Amino acid sequence: MAAWKLAPALACGNTSVLKPAETTSLSALLLAEILQEVELPPGVVNIVTGAGDTGRMVASHPAVKKVAFTGSTEVGRRIMEELAPREIPLTLELGGKSANIVFADAAIEQAIEGVVSGIWFNQGHVCCAGSRLLVEESILEPFVAALRDRMAQLRVGDPLDKNTDIGAINSREQLDRIRALVTAGQEEGAILHDVQSTPLPEQGFWFPPCFFTGVQPAHVVAREEIFGPVLAVMSFRTPEEAIRRANMTPYGLAAGIWTDKGSKIFEIASRMDAGVVWCNTYNQFDAASPFGGVKESGFGREGGLQGLRAYVR
Repeated sequence: MAAWKLAPALACGNTSVLKPAETTSLSALLLAEILQEVELPPGVVNIVTGAGDTGRMVASHPAVKKVAFTGSTEVGRRIMEELAPREIPLTLELGGKSANIVFADAAIEQAIEGVVSGIWFNQGHVCCAGSRLLVEESILEPFVAALRDRMAQLRVGDPLDKNTDIGAINSREQLDRIRALVTAGQEEGAILHDVQSTPLPEQGFWFPPCFFTGVQPAHVVAREEIFGPVLAVMSFRTPEEAIRRANMTPYGLAAGIWTDKGSKIFEIASRMDAGVVWCNTYNQFDAASPFGGVKESGFGREGGLQGLRAYVR
């Protein structure tokens, strides 16, 4: 994510200050070492670590002429309030509760892999994670059974091991939040499916991949961004119902559509309240294509020419 922020700024001739999240500072410091190795001139990229107050001071500094932020909607709102009186240009990539819509005429095995990639990649620590799965009612039972079998094959463990599918949660605070939301989902009547066959590692913050069935749109697991390996499964009967349920969220970062009908793809995609819509794939990126959200998922774009325009005046 740091590269998404730095690359367009540097390409347009700017110097930059990068403030990573307090729970992910080590990767940013490794980037600093790489920039020194390639002999980037001192002062072109400046990396400042620290907690939330550090980020607030960086964003509010009078020398800053442009702010780009990736993170929670709550923090994004605070940054907007801080910068509004100064009319500082701002782009925000915030939270998401993205929907993956699977129609009965989809290539099921391909869709299963897309769902797995959409929610369990990077332990669900992805803003555009496909954390809501909408499956056409006529194929719901076999699809859920196949998804359960595929989930059972995922390996949880050391993220530095190339055979690992699910690594560690990035902090105790985030693990506690995931656990609280999963407990709330069970208390509301959703059914938790967790088929982890091997014990979790004793050291570190771990949460097994899982999904809920029997989810209603009002349930907390269908509304709140969990930012973890937790999927909420719902069904639909008609395309209209699928569109309505997919858009039934204040977020609008991404969506996925799975069907073998080209006309259906374009019709559904045109009605998604989402900045990015993937068709018969998920989590595929191209540096030449813009990425960003609508509604409470933020504004502005990264990637492509659209991502460069924010850094020129």
